[in-house]
Parts: sequence; C-alpha cells; structure tokens
Amino acid sequence: MTIDVELSLRRGAFALDVAFAAGAGLTALFGRSGSGKTTVIHLIAGLAQPDRGRITVDGTVLLDTARHIRAPVHLRRIGCVFQEARLLPHLSVRHNLGFGRWFARRQGVETSAPEVDNVVEMLGIGPLLERHPAGLSGGERQRVAIGRALLSKPRLLLMDEPLSALDASRKNEILPYIERMRDEAGIPIVYVSHSVEEVSRLASTVVVLEAGRVSASGPADDVLRRPDLIPHATEAGAILSMTVAAHDEVTGLTRLSGPAGQLTVPRLGAAPGSAVRLRVPARDVLIATAWPHGLSARNVFPGRITTMREAGASVMVEIDCNGAILAARVTRASARDLDLTPGHAVFAIVKSVAFDPQGVGIGQGEPVEV
Repeated sequence: MTIDVELSLRRGAFALDVAFAAGAGLTALFGRSGSGKTTVIHLIAGLAQPDRGRITVDGTVLLDTARHIRAPVHLRRIGCVFQEARLLPHLSVRHNLGFGRWFARRQGVETSAPEVDNVVEMLGIGPLLERHPAGLSGGERQRVAIGRALLSKPRLLLMDEPLSALDASRKNEILPYIERMRDEAGIPIVYVSHSVEEVSRLASTVVVLEAGRVSASGPADDVLRRPDLIPHATEAGAILSMTVAAHDEVTGLTRLSGPAGQLTVPRLGAAPGSAVRLRVPARDVLIATAWPHGLSARNVFPGRITTMREAGASVMVEIDCNGAILAARVTRASARDLDLTPGHAVFAIVKSVAFDPQGVGIGQGEPVEV
C-alpha cells in the first residue's frame, strides 16, 4: 500500500506547498506548531480543499485538480483519529465500534465478525465492550476511537496528534497498541506529531514540515539524527533497532544485541528475543579516540566517523558502528582538540538511553545512565 500526496494551498499569509510519498508502516508529519501538519491531514481526508493537488492511495486517485477529480469524504475510505476520541457518549463501546462497521457498509465494504474480533484483541478493548465512554480513561477512549476507525475498513488511516491530550502514563498505556496496529493492520498510517519521543518510537518514515513546505523526508533514523531538522535541536539523536539478549537478575540489567554490539540498559519487561527500538540522544554520546578506562558508562562502541555537521556552537558527529549509526554532539573546541574528521576511527560512549520501562520502544521518562 502506498500514498502519494501533492498539495498547494494559500490562505491569507499562510502558503502550503508539499509533496511526499509514503509506503507501508507509519509516516510521521513532524514539525513546529503552525507548520501545516493538520492542514495536510484535513486536505487528505477531504475536510478541506486545496487550490491544486493530487492524492493517490494504492493507485486509486482521490484527488486530481488538473483532471477535476475530487472524491467526496464518505467515498475516500479514510479513517481518522483526532486529539479527542469523539466517541458517541450515549452508545456503549460495542456500539461505537459498530458505527465503524456501519460506515464501511455505506461504502460497500463488509467487516466480518473475525475482523472485529481481531481489532478488539489487537487493541485490548475486549473488557470495555459493555462500558460507555464516560467510564473510560483517556487512553481507553483513544483505543476505542482507533478500533472504530479500523473497522470502517479504511485504505488509509490519518492520526492527528492522538496522544497530545493524554498525560505521560496514558501515552505509555496506548503507545504499544499503536505499534501493534502499525505492524499488523496492513494499511499506511499518516501520523501528526511534534513529539520526538513519539516519532522516534513509531515512525518508519518522517516528513518534516517547516512553514508549509517539506524541509526533509526519509527513514526515521536518518531524519532524526539531523539537529537542523528537529524543532528542538537538543533532542536530535539516533534510533537503534535491537533484540533483547538476556536479563541479569542480580544486577537488574538487560543486555541488548544489535549490529553495533551489545548494549546494557536497566531491566526491561520484554522477553529474550523481543525486538526493541531505542532512542539515543546525541547529547548523551561521548567520543574517545582511544578505548576509555575508568568510566561509569558501560556501553562503548568502536566505529568510524562518517559525517560532521556544524550545529550552532556545536558539531554533530555521525559514527558508523558496524552499520548502526550513532550521533554525538560535541563542542567545536573538542572536535578540534581531538582532531575529529570523517574517516577517523573513534569510540562512541553511550551515557544514557531513553527507553520504555515496559521494554517496548521509547519511554517518556528521564534517561537513565547505563
């Protein structure tokens, strides 16, 4: 499944001119407030009309202004999840989900009972079916809203900052379900966020918007290493895909393995063999030109500098550690004193990792020294 988007719009002083393509998985529209992210979502959904544009989903043309094609909202087969769950308060969870099936039927698509069961199981909402929205937590309401959207049998799912109204604990509650949906639902997802943590954890592809234009797009691990592309440059860093190798019950640590080598983190809840994604902030990576001794940090990876970019008073250094790319932020003085240049063999020392205490993805809490 693929989506291709080209949109142009001018409203007063604001001008939007974007083009991007996305495939399976989750594509994050990322950027500062006012950059045009929600406008793009509304245009894709058909809730607003561009001056010019073209939208195709898996080869089906939903919009082509040059050919005067504008599919109406109810025929686009696009599911939407917004900041607020917008459930029907007088209906139970079961009947709110049934509304999604009814919408699919209106578009000539049937949702089978096994498909309903799969969505209910995937989102963990079986125990909620007879309850009403007023008796649900914010995270539970959003899971039901996602289920309703999926049961409308969309060819594309749009999610406009679905976690922004939730506190940290509720976000951590719902993030694993969004990950599972991304991996199992089999439809492309376009996800709006300005949170580096959410995007790092969820996104396959990142499209960065700045003042109504695409300033960069590409794989999440490439884009999120670039401080010039991140609204808060101190949050730039690398994403590592690793596997839980073992737990040490004596020390309370978990050992992860990946292309760069082994990484030790505080005890995670995932079973050995589980895949995890970790965000390693560039500010928490040190560079040494010789194997370090006498440090509390336990994670040291040999590698070679591939790229150096100036970032204000600092330099962002990218290090290839056997195919895994780490990013480190150092001062210009340190780069000069260490004689850092592309091709230079170095050691990357990881001080801390932002991680999910339940062992899946990236948590919202403070980084922990490892």
